[in-house]
Amino acid sequence: MKTALTIFSSVTFMKEVSEGVGTKVRRLLPVAGTEQLDPFLLFDYFNGKLPGGFPDHPHRGFETVTYLLKGQFFHEDFKGHKGTLSPGGVQWMTAGRGIVHSEMPASATESSEGYQLWINLPKAKKMVPPNYQEFLAEQIPEFKGEGFSVKVIAGEFEGVKGGVNYSHPIEYVVFSMKSGAKASYTFKKEWNGLLVVSEGEVEVNGEKVQKFHGGIFNRRAEDVRHYAMGLTAA
Repeated sequence: MKTALTIFSSVTFMKEVSEGVGTKVRRLLPVAGTEQLDPFLLFDYFNGKLPGGFPDHPHRGFETVTYLLKGQFFHEDFKGHKGTLSPGGVQWMTAGRGIVHSEMPASATESSEGYQLWINLPKAKKMVPPNYQEFLAEQIPEFKGEGFSVKVIAGEFEGVKGGVNYSHPIEYVVFSMKSGAKASYTFKKEWNGLLVVSEGEVEVNGEKVQKFHGGIFNRRAEDVRHYAMGLTAA
């Protein structure tokens, strides 16, 4: 289901698909009918418990960014690197020349819920050594506005800079808004972008975007004429 918006080339419902072992995710990218959006390769919402999860699997030539909303999420790779993500925490993994790892919920009774984004690496950096950048919730810089706050994982928002050393310019920010609060964000004209609603509903330039829907900003789309988003939490 798609709805045209003034700022987005489309707003797409995140469809449920099977992934890993005994796990379903809601996927924004890539799905049939959704345009390619370089450098973004995949965007998933996950919510699961043991024994489901994502056992050993390989990655190469891109980065994975995991942002945890609830629960605990355990990860381990074939070189012995391991750790546990907690709510609000971020793992920014550069697969580079190749890595085999597992990502599993830490509990059979409590759900692990979060997002994973895959970002393509530039050609010159596809074979760099694998690397991890990991942040606890309290280590992520935050901007506080009137009735809202913004966690800056990568890039910059209102002078607050994220701590990620990225392979090419990118912004990853997380808005938390009280009902009725207003905020704004402006897409860069040269970049593609995504907006995903994880709870409730938000008005974007007067158009409602609901939970499990993602707005896709494609800089090449002919019907995109606006770059600034006015956000109002329902």
